[in-house]
Amino acid sequence: MVSFAGLLGLAAVHGGDGPGIWRKLDEGLYVGEFDAPQKSHRGDSRITVVRVDPEHFAFRVLSAVREDSVRRTVKEWCERHELVGAINAGMYAKDYLTHVGYMKNDGRVLNPSVRKDYRAAFVCDPDTTGIASAALVDFECRDFAAVDRRYRTVVQNLRMISCKRTNVWSRRKRRWSTAALGADDDGFLLFVFCQSPYSVHDLNDMLLELPINLSNAMYLEGGAPASFYLSHNGTTIERYGFFETDGKEGGGLVIEHRLPNVIGFTPR
Repeated sequence: MVSFAGLLGLAAVHGGDGPGIWRKLDEGLYVGEFDAPQKSHRGDSRITVVRVDPEHFAFRVLSAVREDSVRRTVKEWCERHELVGAINAGMYAKDYLTHVGYMKNDGRVLNPSVRKDYRAAFVCDPDTTGIASAALVDFECRDFAAVDRRYRTVVQNLRMISCKRTNVWSRRKRRWSTAALGADDDGFLLFVFCQSPYSVHDLNDMLLELPINLSNAMYLEGGAPASFYLSHNGTTIERYGFFETDGKEGGGLVIEHRLPNVIGFTPR
C-alpha cells in the first residue's frame, strides 16, 4: 500500500511548533524534529526523535507469531493494541516473521539464537523489583545472561552507538532510511526515525551532534520496512522509509510495510 504522502516523499506531522524544539505531548512524552547536520541527496534531511519516559509509559513488544502470524503496518499494530506509538522491533528472517536476533517476549522465547555480533538489546517487563521497567542495554557494559534473567522481554539487535558514546559502524557508501532506538542520560527511550537516506555511520555522527543527550543507540531497520507511528493528544506522526527503485539507493516511493514485530508504548 502506498500512501499519498509517500508518493510525494513526505511524512505527516500534525500539531506542535517548529523543528528542533521538544514539543510536550503529555507528561513524559516529547517529540523533536531536527534538521540533520548534513544534507541528504533525497528527502527533507530531518531526523524525528520521540522521547518517552518509562516512568509514565509502559512498553510492549508485539509479535505476529504470538497472535495469528499476520503482519501489520505499524499504524495497524497501534490501532489493534491501542498503542500511543510503535516502531520496528528489528530485522526479520526470510519467513517474514522471525526476528533475526535473540527474542524473548513476555517470558516466551521466540528466537533462542543469541548472535555475538548483536551487542545491544531492548528490555522490558522486569522479573525483579528495583530495576528499570524498560531500557536499552549494551553488552559491552552489561552481561547478557544477567540481563536475560532479570527481564521477561528481550529483543537483541545491532548496536549503532555504544554505551561509551562511540560510533561503532564503519564507513560505507550505501545509504538508506533508518529506524532506531536510543536512550538518553535521564533513562528516557528515544524512538528515532530518519527518512532521508544516510549511511548508518554518518547518521550516528549526526545523532551524537544533536542536543538530545544520547547515551547509546540500537539499529532496528533500514530502507522501505523502516516505520514509525504515533498518535496522541492531537499529534499524529507517520513515517515510512524510502523504497529502493531503479538500482538507486534510497530512491522512489514510500511504502507502508507490514511488520511481524514492533516495539510500542502505552500510558501507565
